[in-house]
Amino acid sequence: METAEQLNIFIVDDDPFSLSIYEQHLINLGYGPVQAFESGTTCLAALTNTSVDVIFLDHGMEILNGIDVLKKIKRINPDIYVVFISGQDDIQTAINSLKYGAFDYIVKGDDDLKRIDAAIKKIITVKELLKKRSKSLLKSIFSFL
Repeated sequence: METAEQLNIFIVDDDPFSLSIYEQHLINLGYGPVQAFESGTTCLAALTNTSVDVIFLDHGMEILNGIDVLKKIKRINPDIYVVFISGQDDIQTAINSLKYGAFDYIVKGDDDLKRIDAAIKKIITVKELLKKRSKSLLKSIFSFL
């Protein structure tokens, strides 16, 4: 099983309080490395230099909103798991985020820290299943040779 320490995580939120809470929560759970960004533009700039597995992304930000940042992230690397964390409890926003490639959508509130942990566990499970699938695919290809 993949360990939490192997996940490189970005958190993007223009609210410094939320950013700090989520960053510390992930560190306390043993996930990391974790990098925090106060804007989508700084996150996108960092993507050119860093391999990232998971990005927790706020929707309502200045300059570039979360959907715009999501689209750019997916153009840079479609394999990054993007999880929205938003104060907007709007079904259309959630649908749009999933339509453009988000893995999950979490509404900020009482249970958001639990849902962050659950999202990471799901991502780890998906990554493990994809690894197993690619190994079995390679085996079947080489069995024909």
